[in-house]
Amino acid sequence: MSPLAIAGIVVASIVVLLALLNMKTSRPDGAAMKKVHKYRKMMAHLMPTKAESIVLFDDYVDAEKLLEYVKAARDRFHCDITHCVVAACAIGVHENPSMNRFVTGRRLYQRYGSWITFSMKRKKMEKSAKVSIAKIRFPASVNFEEAADLMNARINHERSDTKTYVDKELDLFMLFPRPVLKAMINLVKWLNYYNLLPKSFIENDAMFTSMVVANLGSVGMKPGYHHLYEWGTSPLFLMVGKLEERPVVVDGEIVVRKQLHLRYTYDERIDDGLTARFGIEAVRRVLEDPFHRLGCLGEGDSPRPVLYDGPDSWDR
Repeated sequence: MSPLAIAGIVVASIVVLLALLNMKTSRPDGAAMKKVHKYRKMMAHLMPTKAESIVLFDDYVDAEKLLEYVKAARDRFHCDITHCVVAACAIGVHENPSMNRFVTGRRLYQRYGSWITFSMKRKKMEKSAKVSIAKIRFPASVNFEEAADLMNARINHERSDTKTYVDKELDLFMLFPRPVLKAMINLVKWLNYYNLLPKSFIENDAMFTSMVVANLGSVGMKPGYHHLYEWGTSPLFLMVGKLEERPVVVDGEIVVRKQLHLRYTYDERIDDGLTARFGIEAVRRVLEDPFHRLGCLGEGDSPRPVLYDGPDSWDR
């Protein structure tokens, strides 16, 4: 067989392989959406990266009841504002499945499950301490006390001397020279584009998540606007600022209230701004009415409410 014929066979094989890969829509973390408006389908092609697709939102949460709730809850189980915000985000995602989508391979997917990633300092208030991130799945049936326990277990693990999955992963990557490392990262992105990443990789990587939360208020900072990582599939990033005393209008009167400043970064390719509004309002409702929406204090109207009591057929 001549070299030209061999080359032709190789090229034809590559073309067939790429065509087959392009037809693959199944992946372990989400289902490809079939009924998508042409405009939204086109957005993934016109804006293939998250950097050119972001929309920024500001919101303020009245924190008076939230502070009372955290104080009361600490007599029963360990929680703070970060726990409440993360749980509120999980509820917001459950109540608004359209926010729990992602774009990869220029296709729109509905994510399986509600996953929230949050960041923390390995050691509080130490400038040299490493930043660590934890990713947790929040089933619809879990209540806030159980959610807080899940978070505390991960926080304790991340702050222990035990090497985490991310530590081991980074240690491995850092063994390779830059050209090899670049090739490995590009390979992972290529595998993700064609839905070939294994479930174990996706579930252990913190950036394959419904939403990322960073509470800068825990270190006394105001919130900034955070970029969306091109790595992974997270379409949302929430930055939480420190408690502020702000003038607000209540019943026609100007009063000073303690508020949390929230800043969202949103990938508009997943759905329109109305969905973003519904999600933001859902988070605010939880944080401004924690005794009812989070409960678990053994008193009041909702002593042990689950995070979400609606249909969860998509939450497999």
